[in-house]
Amino acid sequence: MDCLCKATAEDVRVYAAITTGLVGEVAKRHRCSMLGTAALGRVMTGALLMAANLKNKECLTIKVQGDGPLGKIVADASADGAVRGYIAHPEVELPLTNGKLSVGQGVGRGFISVTRFTGLKEPVTGTCEIFSGEIAEDLTRYLFQSEQTPSGVGLGVLVGKNGEVESAGGFIVQPMPGASEETLSCLENTIATIRPVSAMAKDGFSAWEIASEVLSGFSDIHILSETELAFRCQCSRNRTEEILETLRKEDLERLIEDGQAEVCCDFCGEKYHFTKEELLAIRARIGG
Repeated sequence: MDCLCKATAEDVRVYAAITTGLVGEVAKRHRCSMLGTAALGRVMTGALLMAANLKNKECLTIKVQGDGPLGKIVADASADGAVRGYIAHPEVELPLTNGKLSVGQGVGRGFISVTRFTGLKEPVTGTCEIFSGEIAEDLTRYLFQSEQTPSGVGLGVLVGKNGEVESAGGFIVQPMPGASEETLSCLENTIATIRPVSAMAKDGFSAWEIASEVLSGFSDIHILSETELAFRCQCSRNRTEEILETLRKEDLERLIEDGQAEVCCDFCGEKYHFTKEELLAIRARIGG
């Protein structure tokens, strides 16, 4: 089961997640290559981990806009464990780099931004230059530079030769304010020697067990909560109809002349079909 675990130990907190199922689902929906699956899966997992400290009904969006062939990667995640995402060019594949998928090369250089929707009048957005394109390192740098939060981020997606997602998951670990130098040193040593997240997930580790590995150098580990995770899109036929109502008059007339309209959601690939009669009804409703 895909799950996110929150845990603490002494002056450290960690969010750890298993996302194998939802990454596999989104890869199929977008018909991702192995490279596209790894990149999108990392961004979606990172979004879920960063949304873990939000309150109910709050959410955030991560946008990775690099100049690599994969193009823009976007993921939305909410505090209740829901996530969705898309990648501009899911079909892109590149030669392996040292036997590993070339995610950094696929992403390229550019910017990563995080927008938090917390109920304030305006959402808050922070931006940071892409450091490596490998996503985990970029989120680590973003959290430090834009949110002044020292963090260790681990993300992993293991894709089999047949394109199936064998495992996916991640963690974010952060020292509490006022943490001692001893705590910081122990945390750095643990992060430097911990096994890859994808390997732990493939071996059947739960989110709690990954959190325990991250906090292995500490005592008195406490689970704060566990949240079930799922790929969930916010699109619907009604929302799509509302989008059509905002079209310019000439664009709507063009669709009516075509006799139909098909709208595809970028995030989940769901297609909504509207007949000529339905389009005429939309025009009449908006006074066209």
